[in-house]
Amino acid sequence: MARKLIRRYLPDPHKIRDHRHLRLFGTLLHDPNLWHLNRRSASGGVAVGLFMAFVPMPFQMIPAAARAILLRVNLPISVALVWLTNPITMPPIFYFCYSLGAWLLDTPVHAVGYDFSWEWITTELIRIWKPFLLGSFLVGAASSAVGYLGTRGLWRWHVVRDWERRKKEREALGVRR
Repeated sequence: MARKLIRRYLPDPHKIRDHRHLRLFGTLLHDPNLWHLNRRSASGGVAVGLFMAFVPMPFQMIPAAARAILLRVNLPISVALVWLTNPITMPPIFYFCYSLGAWLLDTPVHAVGYDFSWEWITTELIRIWKPFLLGSFLVGAASSAVGYLGTRGLWRWHVVRDWERRKKEREALGVRR
């Protein structure tokens, strides 16, 4: 059940292999473990994708793909989850990460305007980089752990539910094993 649900939304592996940004991985993308859908690969892909979503860097898909290849977890899931942080969600998510890091470091939270330019990087980002990176790392690690455990738990729940359903169907038909 879980496998069918996930497969419905995943793109074709050939499309991903031919993606222009992922071609740099070459034959590494031909490893069948990167495309398998089982509890280990799916939960690992979720963990990698969620962690990389909170890493403040451009082109997060490439490092997410590299980590998925290195850990041999589901590549499409890890690359797709990176888009949790997109141009619309990035400012509030990164502000939350910055606020968390500032709170943990016991530094005041500055009102930070977001204007992605070289001037903004040299003035604002230099002032807030420590709490921002700390918060990003902690939120990424926490969401990665919750995503990993949640995916494994949901997968197991689906499997047990399907087994119970099949057991009841067999009992209703009078079939014994």
